[in-house]
Amino acid sequence: MVYGVLGFINFAHGEVFMMGAMTGMITSNKLADAGLWDSNFIGSLALVMFGSILVSMFLAVVMERLAYRPLRGAPRLIPLITSIGVSFFIQNMSIVLFGPASKSYPRRPDWLRDKHTFLEIEGARIMVIVAAAVSMIALWYLVERTKVGKAMRAVAEDSEIAALMGIDVNKTIVKVFAVGGAFAGMAGILWGVLFGSVIHNTGFLPGIKAFSAAVVGGIGNLGGAMVGGLFIGIAESVGPLLVLEPLGVSGVSQLRDAVAFAMLIAVLLLRPSGIFGERLRAEDRT
Repeated sequence: MVYGVLGFINFAHGEVFMMGAMTGMITSNKLADAGLWDSNFIGSLALVMFGSILVSMFLAVVMERLAYRPLRGAPRLIPLITSIGVSFFIQNMSIVLFGPASKSYPRRPDWLRDKHTFLEIEGARIMVIVAAAVSMIALWYLVERTKVGKAMRAVAEDSEIAALMGIDVNKTIVKVFAVGGAFAGMAGILWGVLFGSVIHNTGFLPGIKAFSAAVVGGIGNLGGAMVGGLFIGIAESVGPLLVLEPLGVSGVSQLRDAVAFAMLIAVLLLRPSGIFGERLRAEDRT
């Protein structure tokens, strides 16, 4: 979404995700100390997610206002480098606020740790799959079926023409960052519940993989990013077992990231525009 509107990759998005997970860690532990995490897990999780979404939205909007808006007319490389600087700044800010050690979430309920269905899938993973599917549908509806989404698509197509048609470009860009921050906060909570811990660099590798998923699926294509994420997830889960293990390579589970990025390289070599093709802005096409 950010690439479609502004034309650059926001490498600090992973840190927005991390701060959402950090916020969830603090809130969930406070609720656990009060005895609410175990007695009313669903209500507590909803409260934790609401708080994380608010924090991540606020951080994303502040990031846009302070770091990216002053560079809107600059060459594309400058905001890209700025986003990397913002990423490291937020990581170090997290170290100052929360310390360098890994922080743990409270213990999950038994039904999230137990395995369900004939596929023996852990309850927490089922919850993540359902939440991801619902979030994707909600995002598609927002972008494709609402006035806010139409404004976002208009600004992504041509911001100058959109402004002439009465669309407030600055407000629309803020809304794009707010929506992105909200989904990052939700993802941070799901990460914390699934893996049980968070640290200051938690968002770095998922952020790089999110960028890789967007490239594999097609930059600026929402559906393509989702399919790209699925492809990379399948490749890093199944690839080492099918390709490396038969060759006698040991420690294949530690090579999942290498397989995922090898898939990215292969897509860039064979189909640089991604599986579904890249959606370019009007100024990029010209």
